[in-house]
Amino acid sequence: MKFKIQKNDILDILSKVQGITGRKSNLAITSNILMKTTEKGIILVVTDLETGFEGFYPASIENQGVLTINSRKFYEIVKEFPSKDIQISKSDNYWIKIGNNNVEYNIVGLNPDDFPETPTIENIDFFTIDSEVFRKMIEKTIIITGASDEKRTHITGIYFEIIHQEDKSVVRMVSTDGNRLSKADCVYEKDTKLPQDIGIIIPKKGMNEVIKFLDPSGTVQIGVKNNNFIIKKDYETVIIRLLEGDFPEYDDIIQRGSSHAIHLDRKKFLMMLKRMSILSSEDYKGVIFNFKDDNISITTTNPDLGESKEDMIIDYKGDLIEVAFNPRYIIEILSVIDTEKVVVNILDKEKPCLIEGENDDTYLSVIMPMKI
Repeated sequence: MKFKIQKNDILDILSKVQGITGRKSNLAITSNILMKTTEKGIILVVTDLETGFEGFYPASIENQGVLTINSRKFYEIVKEFPSKDIQISKSDNYWIKIGNNNVEYNIVGLNPDDFPETPTIENIDFFTIDSEVFRKMIEKTIIITGASDEKRTHITGIYFEIIHQEDKSVVRMVSTDGNRLSKADCVYEKDTKLPQDIGIIIPKKGMNEVIKFLDPSGTVQIGVKNNNFIIKKDYETVIIRLLEGDFPEYDDIIQRGSSHAIHLDRKKFLMMLKRMSILSSEDYKGVIFNFKDDNISITTTNPDLGESKEDMIIDYKGDLIEVAFNPRYIIEILSVIDTEKVVVNILDKEKPCLIEGENDDTYLSVIMPMKI
């Protein structure tokens, strides 16, 4: 096996796959990249047994073959390589030579036959979604993370569903950890061809990797087949194995009801919360919110550090509402909202608080209050 490739053709993708190959699995070979030649280039494959990636890249092929090489070391070699052209060849016992006339590396490879097989992508009912919209949907739902040892499917995954309504269709992503919930929608016209009856749970770890492959413009294709979630663009494909389990019913919790809709400047509210969270700690996470007479007052009390208080004028007419929230949760929500103003829907100290962008019904986040 022998081929020549341009450094700039693979450097970016080698950087992006490090999150997959760097994750520990039951097979040591998953820290490697599989490369196999075609007539016009190479196919690069990585997997952590949950998330897989496959991409095609142009190369000048002298001899056909297949090899596996340590992902991290190969990336570092390519990154620091002094010339644009890199020649790669495989010899006996899976040794791999990387170099040119001046620089040469000889790296120990592994048997390509031991590399896990990737699912075959055939006869998939794909639909198209805007790449940037999809990226933002992922970002707005993966902000909710569970504990590293969490085993419950609905905590470690994102619920992905397609809803067909009378006047439109909605592709929706929802995540929760029991204390909060985030819902992100992409709305399609009614006559858009979308798959029926999709309701699946996708691992957050895999979706976190997907973001790296999404461009700020253009579209990607999405499909579901044989317990796999597939994202495809041009010559690159990401495949994520779905989680088994049920996602909790969430329709009731996202209803605004008779709550007060308070409109706030997003940046001012965000900076206020950041200041008030300075004295928060692992033992004292909550801050007290007081809504009364066109004013919001936020108070932090931490016996180990001290206390802080800040007021802001708002448009609120109603009875006093005193409620406690984890400020970090709200800060994370405000950080993924794009609008200049946000709407805080609050009823009392016991009911969930709903936060959304002003005049934007594509994203909604819910936070449960803390006990005062």
